[in-house]
Amino acid sequence: MERIESKDGTQIAFDQLGEGPPIIVVAGAACDRGVDAALAGALARHFTVLNYDRRGRGDSGDTQPYAVAREVEDLHALLEAAGGSAGVLGLSSGAALAAEAAASGLPVTRLVMWEPPFSVDPDGPRRAAEYTGRLDELLGVDDRDGALAHFMRQVGMPDQAIDGMRHSPYWQAGLSLAPTLAYDAAIMGDSTVPADRFGRIAVPTLVLAGSRSPAFLIGAARRAAAAVPGAGFDVLDGQDHNVAPEAITPVVAEFAGRRRS
Repeated sequence: MERIESKDGTQIAFDQLGEGPPIIVVAGAACDRGVDAALAGALARHFTVLNYDRRGRGDSGDTQPYAVAREVEDLHALLEAAGGSAGVLGLSSGAALAAEAAASGLPVTRLVMWEPPFSVDPDGPRRAAEYTGRLDELLGVDDRDGALAHFMRQVGMPDQAIDGMRHSPYWQAGLSLAPTLAYDAAIMGDSTVPADRFGRIAVPTLVLAGSRSPAFLIGAARRAAAAVPGAGFDVLDGQDHNVAPEAITPVVAEFAGRRRS
């Protein structure tokens, strides 16, 4: 594990592995670098991978008050650690953060977005506001269990499955990550694709979705791609939101010109 210091003094922890052109993996909600370790390992066959804990997660610090701009600064520090520029692969809400970094003009060489969970429903902004309001209430009284369950319901997990998750090895880790659910809610905003911001992205971009994912995620990925000038869009056969490292890695490698036999 290595650490860098972000602009506001926050320590950001990351693992670096592999060799080749650099790529930074940006985790989604309720995930840390441990969740993405298998993906980082697969990517390391083609790239120098920086797999980091976003602020408030794992071994990284959490300087307050939070702002999305601070997370963009964290990515800037990682880009500097990577040699000044790098590709960025964002997963789920991490894809929205990665896109914001690119739109901000950071030295991102290529952007890959995996299923940014925007809404394609006209009622999406209302539901996003209700979700965020209730999340803030739960976190305000440090009800991490309730906040994590609330997030899982928001993404479509039935209560029976959530009860099963409470007995899984993940749950304790998830509870430690629960406060950062508010950070991802801030990143996703009103849940709609920020077309004006995405229109400022000037780097090669690929937006991906899985054929087994809910239709709204595929539609959201397609809409995000349409908002980025010149962006590509593809659907990976047989994949759902928890994309398999062996499925996405060759696509990312080909997009970056690093495909090996």
